[in-house]
Amino acid sequence: MALKVAVQMDHVSSINIAGDSAFAMMLEAQSRGHELYHYTPDRLAMRGDEVFCALEPIEVRDVKGDHFSLGEKSRFNMREMDVVLMRQDPPFDLSYIAATHILEKIHPDTLVVNDPAAVRNAPEKLFVTEFADLMPPTLITKDKSEIDLFRKEYGDIVMKPLFGHGGAAVFRVTQDDLNYGSLYDFFAATFREPWVIQQFLPNVKHGDKRILLVDGQFAGAVNRVPAAGDLRSNMVRGGAPTDSELTEREREICARLGPSLKEKGLILVGIDVIDGNLTEINVTAPTGIRAIRNLGGPDVAGMVWDVLEAKVKG
Repeated sequence: MALKVAVQMDHVSSINIAGDSAFAMMLEAQSRGHELYHYTPDRLAMRGDEVFCALEPIEVRDVKGDHFSLGEKSRFNMREMDVVLMRQDPPFDLSYIAATHILEKIHPDTLVVNDPAAVRNAPEKLFVTEFADLMPPTLITKDKSEIDLFRKEYGDIVMKPLFGHGGAAVFRVTQDDLNYGSLYDFFAATFREPWVIQQFLPNVKHGDKRILLVDGQFAGAVNRVPAAGDLRSNMVRGGAPTDSELTEREREICARLGPSLKEKGLILVGIDVIDGNLTEINVTAPTGIRAIRNLGGPDVAGMVWDVLEAKVKG
């Protein structure tokens, strides 16, 4: 049965197809005969309980520089769609939150992936604290006296914005770092919300593992090794993807998280693990599908569509 699939994303012309997980899911959907439509979040319109949007039919191709063709825009009632993939990149701001409220009107009659209410209620650097025993020591605050106490206890720390993404504004602060005061002032002037303060994990130099779970089950993993001279392992920041098997500790983490993710309707989730420590649970637009496949790993996009087709048909 062909499904009607609308993909809410940053404009398709702007994506890097080599690493874009939404593009991987679109290629898979198209190969299965599903009808694909493209739109950006600013086109959503809500009247009462009805949601309307100007959608463009889209054809995708795995060809750099020639990866899509768009048809003419037409106005649809979004209830006509079988599946909506909510795949625009963060920042997780009020615009992002507004989109979750709008899409919640049509879910689950139209299957929205991931569940918009669950996405809204599971900010990636806060949701993870529900599993604090799996994490490195972590503090959520912008209070300098609390950060000072944390530094005194744990020495070198990492500071990052609570709603940051892609490795932006992630800093290591050593115990005797003379830039600490200036960095604190920079964060205070830049971010209104609290920040994430974590104990620095020296073994990040060996990699930050991205593990994908589909409907609560382990699906694939890729280890991301930071570039020389950089703390951050995000592939958009120059991190190098390498093949990876799960350790027993990482399997334990997946087993702990899986039931909660499945219950919340978080179908595609990416978790980050450094040296056996869970650091983030990514639910907005998790990446890694193409990197895992390119390294000879499993077809995570196929796994996602197996689940989605079963949910729609069931």
